[in-house]
Amino acid sequence: MTTFTRRGKLVAVAASLAVLATGCSANTAPAGSPSASATAGTVTVTNCGVQQTYPSPATRIHANDGGIIAMLLAIGAQDSISSVSSLQRDRAVLTEHYGNVLGSLQDKADGMPSLETLIAATPQIVFAGWNYGFKEGAVTPDQLHDKGIASYLLTESCRKTEGEVQRGIMAPWDALREDLGNLGKITGKTANADAVLADLGQRLAALTAAPQANPVPRVLLFDSGSKNVFTSGNKGAPQAIIEAAGAANVMGDVDDTWTSVSWERVAGANPDAIVFVDYGTQTFAEKVALLESNPATKDLDAVKQKRYLNLPYAMWVSSPLNIDAAEQLRARLEQWKLVPDSELPAPKFDDHLAESAS
Repeated sequence: MTTFTRRGKLVAVAASLAVLATGCSANTAPAGSPSASATAGTVTVTNCGVQQTYPSPATRIHANDGGIIAMLLAIGAQDSISSVSSLQRDRAVLTEHYGNVLGSLQDKADGMPSLETLIAATPQIVFAGWNYGFKEGAVTPDQLHDKGIASYLLTESCRKTEGEVQRGIMAPWDALREDLGNLGKITGKTANADAVLADLGQRLAALTAAPQANPVPRVLLFDSGSKNVFTSGNKGAPQAIIEAAGAANVMGDVDDTWTSVSWERVAGANPDAIVFVDYGTQTFAEKVALLESNPATKDLDAVKQKRYLNLPYAMWVSSPLNIDAAEQLRARLEQWKLVPDSELPAPKFDDHLAESAS
């Protein structure tokens, strides 16, 4: 059974239950807009530690970024998406998991649209995050609020204190759970969100119950490299994915989400395996060539053994696909004999979505 089929059934069952139940019973800038909540009611949720009020059920959400779009698709809220951006790099993986719904979405831009484009799209809510579309000097929640448009911030991107660059206010799985639960309330898909959260909990429990290695293998997340290495600390989704797979993030002592470290720091970590984010102008082959030629990394155990796994961007940023990434990494760690064999179902590897060398 494919991932899409399993999740699709959960959402369908939840939706049916919701219909039956209805039949049996009669940090951040301010998010609310003056006009958005007047029509269909409102709901108040906590976003980035602040209570915010949104129109509910929202019918016009602009979603920026593949992981953010995946959250709405996972809970069956595609009808609430009025437009999207930053979709193209994840079109294949989102189609693989959620079916052929992307063609009906209005794609506004390859990156975050301008403020003018967003205003013209007339959304009730813009769902993005700091460095996931929102950026000082470009589009910010304050600017949207001034135009009467609400913002929902990706919880993984919440700033620790107002004005700081450092992000991440809670553990990654908790951040994902908070967003899925909040989005369920905002879109009127609470039952669907509960079903997705239950599926996430069951699959996480299965990974946790699998035999664990001693010592625990160490994994480096390699996003991209040039003068420094762009990676992820203990508040980013890769931390949760790597731990769930039975390994340790070599940058787990970095109290941040996505961040840069030196090549010397990478060399000193000497990871047992390296996982890659498949996106951007630097290809998987180029990243591998860089690691295998750089004097600081060419003799690392992971590089010499070619223990590489490359997965799409939307599987590494905060999204419901994080659990799929964890299952795939666990399978690869077993294949490399870095963790004990388990009886976990074999995940599906798609060559057109993920490249790896063994």
